[in-house]
Amino acid sequence: MAELNPPASRDPIERVSRAIRQMMPKNLFARALIIIVAPVFISQSVLSFIFIDRHWELVTRRLCNSIAGDIAYIVAEMDPAPGADNTRTFHLAGATMQLALEYDPGAELPAAADGRFPILERVLRTELTRVVGLPSTIDTMSDADMVSMAFDLGDGILRASVPLKRITTSTNELLFFWMVGLSVLLLTVAILFLRNQIRPIVRLTEAAEAFGKGQRADDFKPSGAREVRRAAAAFIAMRQRIERHLRQRTEMLAGISHDLRTPLTRMKLRLAMMDGGEDREELTRDVTEVGRMVEEFLAFARGQEGEQPAETDIADLIAEVVEDADAGHRGVPVEAPADLAPLVVTIRRQAVKRCLMNLVDNAQRHAKHVRVSLAVTSRWIEIAVDDDGPGIPENQRDDAFRPFVRLDAARNPLDAGVGLGLAIARDVARSHGGDIFLEASAMGGLRARVRLPV
Repeated sequence: MAELNPPASRDPIERVSRAIRQMMPKNLFARALIIIVAPVFISQSVLSFIFIDRHWELVTRRLCNSIAGDIAYIVAEMDPAPGADNTRTFHLAGATMQLALEYDPGAELPAAADGRFPILERVLRTELTRVVGLPSTIDTMSDADMVSMAFDLGDGILRASVPLKRITTSTNELLFFWMVGLSVLLLTVAILFLRNQIRPIVRLTEAAEAFGKGQRADDFKPSGAREVRRAAAAFIAMRQRIERHLRQRTEMLAGISHDLRTPLTRMKLRLAMMDGGEDREELTRDVTEVGRMVEEFLAFARGQEGEQPAETDIADLIAEVVEDADAGHRGVPVEAPADLAPLVVTIRRQAVKRCLMNLVDNAQRHAKHVRVSLAVTSRWIEIAVDDDGPGIPENQRDDAFRPFVRLDAARNPLDAGVGLGLAIARDVARSHGGDIFLEASAMGGLRARVRLPV
């Protein structure tokens, strides 16, 4: 049983830790600012509680004790008898103690009233009771600059007024404003410093995102702290290696495809000179298929080489794809919403058009109805191509994106493709920082969902 208690006892800790993680800001600037500001705030809060509160109460008690001592001396020196002359005593108290005194024979002690300074009045009342030892009341409401006190002498009431500044100190206020001013100054310096330190990281992130979307970021240069510069230099080196690899792949595959065209052309000429027959027809079909394979292979090798990103209206691009697909040789109608709102994003227009055309052509090859739709979120643009064909089993959808893999035997063996359409489409989507997903369609067939960043 003892082994079961620790996991249960860790549950509240885990919940608290999860709650703290959820409340923490997500960006680096805010987190770094908290790391700098939090210790200052905590230290000043502790200092305020330990020093200011204790210091203020100690100083206030001593000031109130001084007032109580002065009043106790006056009470001891004055003559409370009716008709007695205490003018000289009261005059000296006003001149040396800042006390305004008045004796009212036969009067009663006024009722206690609410005050403005609960802590000050509590300390003052405690000291008056301890030092003077007479029933008394305190009034801080009648005059904003004075504190009035009344003492019951038995035969009358002694009224005493003292300036508020004599029993209060401005040290705490000065210390408070000094701490606040220093905190604001430190916070300002921290914000300016952190912005300069975070800016190179932000630029590195923007350059990486632009490269992931297939955009150029040639103006990016390493800057900032040494660690950030090392990360930026590593990113630039990685980008150069990737670009060199893609360029070599394109040149190699384009060269192979180009070299294959020459023997194919000779084969077509020889077939044209041959007599008709079944063998000639089969060879012609084979040569045509190889030629089509070479063209698609060349398109796959070229990718988006040479095309620069530009602002493009996705709604116009979808309308153009639908129009070209309807005008094609497939004869399968393609539907798209007619009220698509303009949506301008920066993409490689011809590459994305080739991607969508491949998906629509693939759907037309295996279905009787095709529908193209558009959805927009805060981060993504999603273009869905749905069809009512036989679809692709879920366990084979990943294989459909592999180059030269054909699943037409399960869909339409009479119109087999080369096996590069989906591979080219995914290559285009991923070069823009997105991807393509194959799902079951509400039309009963396959849905190809293209996701591109906004």
